[in-house]
Amino acid sequence: MIFFGKEEVKFTETILRDAHQSLMATRMKTEDMLPIAEVLDEVGYDSIECWGGATFDVCMRYLNEDPWERLRQLRKRFRKTKLQMLLRGQNLLGYNHYPDDVVDAFIRKSVDNGIDIFRIFDAFNDVRNLERAAHAAKQEGAHVQLALAYTVGRKYTFKYWKSLAKELEELGADSICIKDMAGLLMPYDADKLVKILKRTVNVPVHVHSHCTSGVAPMTYLKAVEAGCDVIDTALSPFALGTSQPATEVMYETLKAGGFEVELNEDALAIASEYFRDIRRKAEQEGLIDIKVMDVDTKTLQYQVPGGMLSNLHMQMKEQNMEDRFDEVLREIPRVREDLGEPPLVTPSSQIVGTQAVFNIMTGERYKMASKQTKALLKGEYGRTIKPFNRAVQKKVLGKENPITCRPADLLKPQFFSKKMELGEKAPTEEILLAYILFPQSAEAFYEKKE
Repeated sequence: MIFFGKEEVKFTETILRDAHQSLMATRMKTEDMLPIAEVLDEVGYDSIECWGGATFDVCMRYLNEDPWERLRQLRKRFRKTKLQMLLRGQNLLGYNHYPDDVVDAFIRKSVDNGIDIFRIFDAFNDVRNLERAAHAAKQEGAHVQLALAYTVGRKYTFKYWKSLAKELEELGADSICIKDMAGLLMPYDADKLVKILKRTVNVPVHVHSHCTSGVAPMTYLKAVEAGCDVIDTALSPFALGTSQPATEVMYETLKAGGFEVELNEDALAIASEYFRDIRRKAEQEGLIDIKVMDVDTKTLQYQVPGGMLSNLHMQMKEQNMEDRFDEVLREIPRVREDLGEPPLVTPSSQIVGTQAVFNIMTGERYKMASKQTKALLKGEYGRTIKPFNRAVQKKVLGKENPITCRPADLLKPQFFSKKMELGEKAPTEEILLAYILFPQSAEAFYEKKE
């Protein structure tokens, strides 16, 4: 079936953020990005996702780089293409909620340094945790893309997604993204979901998925046929596996199918060849594990997202527990059920994954609970789609009472008090925010820089 006369399908390129986060634990360096940035700017992408997610922490902790400087350098080179970042709502780029004044300041400085589009999501799809970030981005004149953290389960019906999308539009979304972190969105479900959203909201619909389970390219095709406006892809050297479908393949497929797609093929070819060399270098340095390149249909059962899978495998390797990896994977759905069945995306994916490791390591479920598991069960991350397992909650919390309000309502303003405390250690607001979000990484990085 050929779909002539369809509206234009646009591309968001993920190679500078999610692709290398998924395949090589976010280890691509700024020096590898800058030489090809001006070529990428000529491709004709709707946007380039180049910041946010795990990049901020990893820059300081592992790469000895300033994440703000990376953004500034990229902004200088991308003169035509919008720059996009992934933001975890009230969590910003960290694993805990931050006070509203910190959210405001971080978004203001992100815009000042070059971000055009904020893709904002909450790990629990708790809209209360999106409100402040969405409002702050609007105030700064940025494009606010609010995301449905897609997952599956008895409560996650089409009716639920329709209702959530409407809430996000009312919150001020300029576009809505179906964010499928683990490759769980099946092709025919994508067809139904996109059609429902296109009838429900009056803003563009984006689709983001991962190839972890093998279905994402087919899912994209059905989503586009159903009317989605933008798809997230990665240039082929860093595509597939736990990353996104390949940009070149989706482009050629849609072009042959009669869709209006406009990308500069010469620039695409140059960029692909460049990143092929970066890929070879990463393989030689042992940064890409063969496991993250496999199609793993167990993903449909365990619902583990790509970035979590590669990091979990690395974590197990470091603990000499690699031989028990499958046991941990089987434990993950049980922990998720106990914790209110949240979508597995940062930070809930890390919390569930770490707790599953503890349960297997100790031989007794919840004998040892992480600080984050306790915070989750207390309600400090927000409201889950279904209640927590009460027996588990009681075992972990003891006599402590859970909270029911928006978690950030309990947090005192921190930006200016931290500024006074740090003094000359944080001479700019950017450095101050780095200290607030990742104090240990910032301390080590900026002291070494001095």
